[in-house]
Amino acid sequence: MRFDMPKEQSSIIKVIGVGGGGSNAVNHMYRQGIKGVDFIVCNTDHQALDISPVPTKIPLGQSLTEGRGAGSIPEIGKNAAIEDLDEIKNILAKNTKMIFVTAGMGGGTGTGAAPVIAQTARDMGILTVGIVTVPFTFEGRKRRTQAEDGIEQMRNAVDTLLVINNDKLREMFGNLSLVNAFEQADDVLAIAAKGIAEVISVTGQINVDFNDVNTVMKDSGVAIMGSAEAEGDDRATKCVEQALSSPLLNDNNIEGATYVLLNITYGDKEVLMDEISDITDYIQEEAGSTADVIWGHGHDETLGDKLCVTIIATGFKSTPHTGLSYKAPKKKLMNLEDERPTEITQEIDSPVGDLENQDIAENETADATPISSENQEIEPKKYYLEEEDVDHSPVQDNDNLNVLNESSTDTAMPAPSSESEQNDGKVIFFLEDESIEEESEEKEPEMNIELKQTESESISQKEEEAKLAESKEIIDERLERIKKATQKLRS
Repeated sequence: MRFDMPKEQSSIIKVIGVGGGGSNAVNHMYRQGIKGVDFIVCNTDHQALDISPVPTKIPLGQSLTEGRGAGSIPEIGKNAAIEDLDEIKNILAKNTKMIFVTAGMGGGTGTGAAPVIAQTARDMGILTVGIVTVPFTFEGRKRRTQAEDGIEQMRNAVDTLLVINNDKLREMFGNLSLVNAFEQADDVLAIAAKGIAEVISVTGQINVDFNDVNTVMKDSGVAIMGSAEAEGDDRATKCVEQALSSPLLNDNNIEGATYVLLNITYGDKEVLMDEISDITDYIQEEAGSTADVIWGHGHDETLGDKLCVTIIATGFKSTPHTGLSYKAPKKKLMNLEDERPTEITQEIDSPVGDLENQDIAENETADATPISSENQEIEPKKYYLEEEDVDHSPVQDNDNLNVLNESSTDTAMPAPSSESEQNDGKVIFFLEDESIEEESEEKEPEMNIELKQTESESISQKEEEAKLAESKEIIDERLERIKKATQKLRS
């Protein structure tokens, strides 16, 4: 019996690089030759696609960007991905069970398009793992802010998200040249994808199948990764200790993880059973007794005598730290004791002091006119004071007295000012009564009330005259108080 195998079979695992950073990482993986995966690059920059060695290329947003890139604008990258979403779906529909979406966050295409592609794959029932990088600090605050937004969108679009903080590479490799720094970032992305993919694709004595990985990665949120290599005596212990203290963990530890995916890779010197026990026991102790450790191992001839351990921990109750927490801008604090008081060098247009009547102060503030810097003549303000604590109730059964009380009630109406009046920057208060006019400089009119009396009315008339005199005294007293208040304000 003979079985015919298809000449070209699409792998169940695909790695898709989005944007400049993601495509560079996939180019690096492709040259390394990760086993059992298909590679795809997507970009709005046609020049970058032309120089990529990856066979499968998808230009994004050709009508939108004309192949010139997204200009570091995530919204353009998002719309470009939507424009070519059908082509992406056609490629993913070919026997794809798992996809890695790699992108450098902070730019236009990767930040905007990667969440769209990841969400599309996840909606198709494909296990979706995002591997993204945080920009170096020297790339600028705006780029890191955009990266933060992109990471949040990716977190909601994928099953599992691995965040690689590029600044941590400086802790691992020191002060690198710019080219080497970005190459190391690409290499770390390749290690992450390779560590997961080859657990499935590489056949060993103990195999981990796709369903095992699906259990670890499905709906797991933000994951953490550590990887290290070691050789010589006690290489297993050294390797796992370095992996769990790797700067790539972003100062997180694996304690509390629900699942730990472990890949052990050896070179010319085969891994021993005791070494595997040392590694798995160490991880179990660090993660906790309830953590499910799923592991596999494979061979990489390029390692020589080294042993490589890659750890992916998922299923944390709280979201692990990604290295993107920004400190709020510092507030400027002023020491009031050392601050010199402000000196007023310009003449104010209203007097400052205690006013007996609060309404006067409020009206004065509202109506005050600023003083010109050129000593221009200012028209004086006129105010009419009203005394509220005097009883204005009229005397009963006396129409003439009612007329007197009504005529003596002060009204706060604007008074005209003549150009000849001098004010010297002061507020002048004018007292005006409807029956007393200072402008005419007339004396207070005397009341000539002629009443024809009868003998029967003489007694009541005397009482009314007494009340009238009393009211007159109250009015005089009130006017005197107002005049005193005016003199006080003038002083």
